[in-house]
Amino acid sequence: MGMTLVLIFIFVVGYLMIALEHSIKINKTATALVTGVFLWTFYILNSSDAHLINEQLIHHLGELSGILFFLLGAMTIVELVDAHDGFEIITNRITQTDKRKLLWIVSFITFFLSAVLDNLTTTIVIVSLLRKLIKNPDDRLFFAGIVIIAANAGGAWSPIGDVTTTMLWIGNQITSKEVILKTFLPSLACLLIPLIILSFRLKGKIERPTIIENNNPKPLSSMHQTIVFVSGVLVLILVPVFKTFTHLPPFMGILLGLGILWIITEIMHGGKDEEDKHALSVVQALRKIDTASILFFLGILISIAALQSTGVLTNLAEWMTDTIANDDLIVISLGILSSIVDNVPLVAAAQGMYDLSVYPTDHYFWEFLAYCTGTGGSILIIGSAAGVAAMGMENIKFFWYLRKISSLALIGYFSGAIIYIILN
Repeated sequence: MGMTLVLIFIFVVGYLMIALEHSIKINKTATALVTGVFLWTFYILNSSDAHLINEQLIHHLGELSGILFFLLGAMTIVELVDAHDGFEIITNRITQTDKRKLLWIVSFITFFLSAVLDNLTTTIVIVSLLRKLIKNPDDRLFFAGIVIIAANAGGAWSPIGDVTTTMLWIGNQITSKEVILKTFLPSLACLLIPLIILSFRLKGKIERPTIIENNNPKPLSSMHQTIVFVSGVLVLILVPVFKTFTHLPPFMGILLGLGILWIITEIMHGGKDEEDKHALSVVQALRKIDTASILFFLGILISIAALQSTGVLTNLAEWMTDTIANDDLIVISLGILSSIVDNVPLVAAAQGMYDLSVYPTDHYFWEFLAYCTGTGGSILIIGSAAGVAAMGMENIKFFWYLRKISSLALIGYFSGAIIYIILN
């Protein structure tokens, strides 16, 4: 009992430091890594069988590395497409200036793009796009707020759209076909309801910025742009297909896709001088990806693995099952909780708490969890990677979001949850 309490204390302190990252001025990745190592260190020092604990750690690391390599590959592919200005293929086709119509166009592009890429990358791309489309900062804030809801809703129904859905997919709790079929309509409702409400508030036309910056001194040919964009998107879409046919884990599919894209770009830029070629290479894309995020996931996941190995999560699952005694309420609570704390550790905890023998693959519980933890993060701006990215890019204040967007996100979240329960 004493060891359990110390482990929970270390985890809670680490978690609070991650949540208060901006106040205490310590990067969340550093805290996550220290917390993870501290938990395992305390566990092994208070155990008589060090060999068994090392085996447990290596077993968990095998599972975690699949998620980390998948993220590494996906982020590199997206960075490569961005380096080739591939996303301009979308931005150049939007000419609408009516606020309401533009809101719907941007939201639906975000919703579907998020399912193909992921919610974090999509938010970065779309918020960058909004700067090219909207001059007024106040209008842009409203649009950015809805983009967060749309990106999280779009990511929730796709196995590659949100890290948590990917984790459930890799963990064999869900299959790609079933999660798309069961959670698409709830996710759509989660976006549509706030969108309809916000449509009544927005009136008039947007003013476009007069100067469109072009940071690329040597513009790429449209053929190169299109080849890399189409190849990158195809690679990401075909990862679930690769898993279905080969039964190999998804990170193998993403690494194969990255290798193919690497060969394509090497051939494409083979004749260029070294300086021009370097800026468009996979090597440069690897340097630009957010490695700190990957290490953050590692720290969080090894922390959860420690709580799982010591039986803390099993006890928590039993307590929640006995106290709440309702699958719907347990999952809805986890979804709301994911707006306060990161949804990655919550899903990792749920995977550790509820065994596949209790809830088998494609069980109602797992699919509902994918929806709730994917979309619940929109309720607060710090509740999702998409929210944190938009917050940093557009300097969105926590309390502005709470006043203007949180109620919309909450209404959308419950609308989707009700539709999921009715349909299933």
